[in-house]
Amino acid sequence: MFDIARQHLKTPRDLLRFAMSRFTEAGLFFGHGTDNAWDEAAYLIAHTLHLPIDRFDALLDARLLPSELNDALDILERRVSERVPAAYLTREAWLAGHDFYIDERVIVPRSFIAELLPDGLSPWIEHPELVHRALDLCTGSGCLAILLAHAYPDAEVDAVDLSTDALDVATLNIERYGLEQRVTPIESDLWAGVAGNRYDLIVSNPPYVDAESVAALPDEYLKEPELALGSGEDGLDATRAILEQATHFLNPFGVLVVEIGHNRDVLEALYPALTFTWLDTSGGDGFVFLLMREDLVTGGL
Repeated sequence: MFDIARQHLKTPRDLLRFAMSRFTEAGLFFGHGTDNAWDEAAYLIAHTLHLPIDRFDALLDARLLPSELNDALDILERRVSERVPAAYLTREAWLAGHDFYIDERVIVPRSFIAELLPDGLSPWIEHPELVHRALDLCTGSGCLAILLAHAYPDAEVDAVDLSTDALDVATLNIERYGLEQRVTPIESDLWAGVAGNRYDLIVSNPPYVDAESVAALPDEYLKEPELALGSGEDGLDATRAILEQATHFLNPFGVLVVEIGHNRDVLEALYPALTFTWLDTSGGDGFVFLLMREDLVTGGL
């Protein structure tokens, strides 16, 4: 089918129609930056042809050079045949208006926490300049650590991950944004590498997929590092380790923000003495919780 297309397609409009048909026929899963075949195809085509996505519609009927057509069809064919997330094909992902280098060493950025920085953490953090030290646990590509540095311009940020491969990618992104003096990548299994440190704000988007759900993940998600997805039978092994040590790393009135996916009911049952604050995000109010250090102490942690 793709070989035939090379002989007949002429414009981005042709490519877009063809890609949507092939994506739908193949039953691709979308969830790494887009949620439908149209947007995913448009992004891949525009990126490959070096066209501005915000003006893509105006260029749909432009005639393509044979080399441009072949480049676009190559990336579309890989999306279908290998079921690789678009971000791995383009080496790019966007989060909260910032673009990050991405490859198979890290999970594709998609955290609700990005929506909350900084205004969504008010009134718990009244002014951005009150955050002097911040920590991003399970940093992956470094995206949240970099967003923290932008949201809190007076803060030094530690970016922690167990994976040295992930930290190599995070370092590329830190350097890309010129934040080497403020954002520090640290190899650590959660808290181990930051012992003795205290923070005004800690955020984490840890692995949180339960074992049953990991077994049922679409092929696209299985292209991501397994370490970044599953976290024990109930998906909360990492979250428990974060909660049970957080008081030792938070300053008085320090804030902890953690994303946990669809695990709210299970988490609240595990910690009935904790008064979780669930933050509003585009996905709803059950995905990201906030606790102050005093909440953890009152809850017995």
